Amino acid sequence: MSQIAAAFTKTIKEFLRLRTMLFWTIAWPIVWVLIGSFVFVSGAPKEIVPYLRGATTISMMVFALTIAGIANLPGNIASDRENGLLAKLMSMPISPWKDFTGRILGLAAFSCIAAALVTAVGLACGARFSNTGIRVLPAVGFLLLVICASAGIGLLVGTFIRRLQGAVMTGVGIAVVTSSVSGMFMPYSALPPLLQQFARVYPISSANSSAIYALIGEGMAGYNPLTPSQTGLTVGLALFLLVLGTILYSRFCWRSE
Repeated sequence: MSQIAAAFTKTIKEFLRLRTMLFWTIAWPIVWVLIGSFVFVSGAPKEIVPYLRGATTISMMVFALTIAGIANLPGNIASDRENGLLAKLMSMPISPWKDFTGRILGLAAFSCIAAALVTAVGLACGARFSNTGIRVLPAVGFLLLVICASAGIGLLVGTFIRRLQGAVMTGVGIAVVTSSVSGMFMPYSALPPLLQQFARVYPISSANSSAIYALIGEGMAGYNPLTPSQTGLTVGLALFLLVLGTILYSRFCWRSE
């Protein structure tokens, strides 16, 4: 447990120290919450504006979690590789699963901080949610799936992109592009049919729609993502990405140094 705790502490301290990570994970989603709350809702009926702001807040919270996993996590791995820390860890009696368990727990803790700040700004801007109480638990579950899926992708990036700048920018590029084409920055109904299919398959966007559906309703989600088949696909793909990332990280990154 001490090895996991050490990796956890180091990871979260590094996330909080690097300005680039703080910008992309916290400042950028907050900027989009502000833009979505006061620019994109112009002309909308007043009675639905708070729920539009609520949907924007959820999407930007998910984007913050996505950036944390896909960009910050591989940056953390690449940084340890460049400064020689990863090689030192492998020379010690430390198993790779303890290392990435500590990293992922640190990622989860940092992601919760980012999500809380984005949510606080959204609520301050007037975001409201129509469904509360018992619906909150499924929404939290889908947000945890976002962390799992993004961490899996981040481990893949960190495994094969060896330099810090390359790992971070590759992660940011993947996060921004996939979020843009899967309905994170625009309504699901505005996507062309092909991208709507991608949004249903991509576990991060599907989990985002599921959280919006649970907390606000189908009108804001654009479709019902809580059918058994869709929910099963989202859960399965998110866990598959996490397992794949951890396996490849332990086999190709940890042992290839």
